[in-house]
Amino acid sequence: MRFKTLFLLCVIFVPAALAQIPTIADGGILNGASFVKGQAVAPGSLVSLFGTNLAADLAQADSIPLSTNIAGVSVTFNGVKAPLYFVSSGQINAQVPWEVSSANSLNVVVQRGSNSSAIATVSQVGAAPGLFLVPGSSQAIAINGDGTLAAAPGAISGLNTHPAKSGDVLIVYATGLGAVDIPVASGANSLDQLRRTVGNPTVSIGGVPASVAFSGLTPQFPGVNQLNIVVPTGVATGGSVPIAIQLNGITHQATLAIQ
Repeated sequence: MRFKTLFLLCVIFVPAALAQIPTIADGGILNGASFVKGQAVAPGSLVSLFGTNLAADLAQADSIPLSTNIAGVSVTFNGVKAPLYFVSSGQINAQVPWEVSSANSLNVVVQRGSNSSAIATVSQVGAAPGLFLVPGSSQAIAINGDGTLAAAPGAISGLNTHPAKSGDVLIVYATGLGAVDIPVASGANSLDQLRRTVGNPTVSIGGVPASVAFSGLTPQFPGVNQLNIVVPTGVATGGSVPIAIQLNGITHQATLAIQ
């Protein structure tokens, strides 16, 4: 009888305890904009960690500088705590700390309360660009001068959209463009001064090179890059014209609308 009671306790309580241990999925550390699997990440960039039991509930940052602990969850990159945007059971959005910029490989650990995940590794390079997309689409978050999205009219439910045209200046959001000319603290925004990327990304729209008037950190959001791009002349028109960004030998492509 005692053996049976002990067996039942093990069946009931051991799995419940194990369920609290966070697990990072194999290959589950991705650029937070492109979500390209197997690609290295860049210092200061936003990344998404995918796995199981990463957090008890959905919770998000409510202040800037970003906290390194949300709802009892923290993430370290080579032992350095990362600023966090969002945690949930299956996904964490974090910023790779600038302090680990010299490392070629990053050991990543999720700490949930007193439980730690196994170490997951991801490669790091100086720059690994990714364009932010409208969720569930290939549409780049490219903003017209009037604040609307450069997409076909009515293409994105709930958003004001219209195509861009040659000569327009678009604001495009990305992450992973690497070092900036004026250092900034991990988790901090860039409202205090303008910060430009050290590397110069190239951008094309419809295969035509586009002038990049500015490449740096967006003022409001830690880890987010902003590019001010001039739509070139002679570019094809349509609702799904490709826009591509390239830096450090890495290219990421999305679409936008041109008229």
